[in-house]
Amino acid sequence: MNIAIGNDHAGTSYKFEIVKYLKDNGIEVMNFGTDKEESMDYPDAIHPVAEAVESGKADLGIIICGSGNGAAMTANHHKKIRAALCWNDELVALARQHNDANILSIPARFVSLEDSIQFVKTFLNTDFEGGRHQKRIDKIPTDNC
Repeated sequence: MNIAIGNDHAGTSYKFEIVKYLKDNGIEVMNFGTDKEESMDYPDAIHPVAEAVESGKADLGIIICGSGNGAAMTANHHKKIRAALCWNDELVALARQHNDANILSIPARFVSLEDSIQFVKTFLNTDFEGGRHQKRIDKIPTDNC
C-alpha cells in the first residue's frame, strides 16, 4: 500500500508520528507536507496529495491542517477525490464504509495525536460497503472540478 500525506505547519508534529506508524507497518509513504512549523499555505501541500490519489500513484491520502477544513476543501476540488474531515473514529469508519473516502482530513488542533493514529488505523482497515452507497457516490459530480 502507498499513502500520500500532506500537511501545513499546524500538522507537522502529527505528520511525523503518522509517517512513523505507517512505515513501521510496512506502508510506503509519499510525503508532500512541510517538515517545519513556520507558517505555510496548506494548498501547496494538499494539491500534490490529491493529485497522487487521483492519478493512482497513491492508494489513499492523509491530509492534516489546524481545522482540517481548508485541507479537505482543497482536496475535494480534484476529480475522483472524496476527502472526509473526521474528528472521531466513528466518522472515519463511516466515511470509508458509506462514502468511499479516499483521503482522510485530520484537524490537528482539535484531536489528540493518539486519536489521529487511531483514525489512520481505522481509515486503512475499513472497506467501502458498496451496494446502496455506490449509487450515491455515482451522483457526486466530478466534471466541474
